[in-house]
Amino acid sequence: MYSSTPDDWREANRARWDERVPIHAASDFYDLDAFRAGKDALRDFELAEVGDVTGRTLLHLQCHIGLDTLSWARHGAAQVVGLDFSEPAVETAGRLARSLGLPPERAVFVASDVYDAAQAVPDSAYDIVYTGLGALNWLPDVVRWAEVVASLVAPGGFLYLAEFHPLTDCLDDGTGSTVTYDYFSRDPWVEESPGTYADFDATTVHNRSVEWQHPVGEVVSALAAAGLRIDFLHEHDASLFARYPALVRHADGYYRFPQDRPRIPMMYSVKASRPVSG
Repeated sequence: MYSSTPDDWREANRARWDERVPIHAASDFYDLDAFRAGKDALRDFELAEVGDVTGRTLLHLQCHIGLDTLSWARHGAAQVVGLDFSEPAVETAGRLARSLGLPPERAVFVASDVYDAAQAVPDSAYDIVYTGLGALNWLPDVVRWAEVVASLVAPGGFLYLAEFHPLTDCLDDGTGSTVTYDYFSRDPWVEESPGTYADFDATTVHNRSVEWQHPVGEVVSALAAAGLRIDFLHEHDASLFARYPALVRHADGYYRFPQDRPRIPMMYSVKASRPVSG
């Protein structure tokens, strides 16, 4: 529920993610055996919108255990760097990279708060800065985030952000048909929830989480104010999971409302570039 920001929000979230790393690494949801065998962790629209990464450097902020990061390496990125505030996640990602035969010069992972990324990563700027789904909600200050991101995009490079649409957090959890929560709320959502999306029945101790929703306009405006040029903002009518019971899984693996229901955006993606002269 909405409440004031607790002083230990970062520590609470880190403890929650640290505990869930081994659960995720062992889960069918992430299926590391299939990933090692060649399964791609990236979504089709991400691959299409990012385009060819061959020979380019890529920084993945808030990378968790690195499946998306390493998938970009498999697609030809010359070097991928993954950053996450969870040391167990970074250690797991590093072991996974080595098991795939990717040396440190191709794939490296660093433990750092995302706001300190500029001081933590090995290079000053990257051709592509990538942030995947389910990341921004863990950050209280999207303006500061955008400034960090912009500082890490090399001239001629770009940020690519794929994220769950904040509108989905405003609708009722039952039918997804009624606006129940405030889209423009700046208050954190603090809750206690055991288990994890990768294993709802997992036994867990660190169950408190602190999250924020960021309206799409706030995110795009923050990136523009930080000096990046917005190339596109795409909204997608599908979700990666059954956010509401009414959603139907399609052959492409995405979940959508039935045809007799009005569509809403459930994910969005942004590409924002730094001009060569900027």
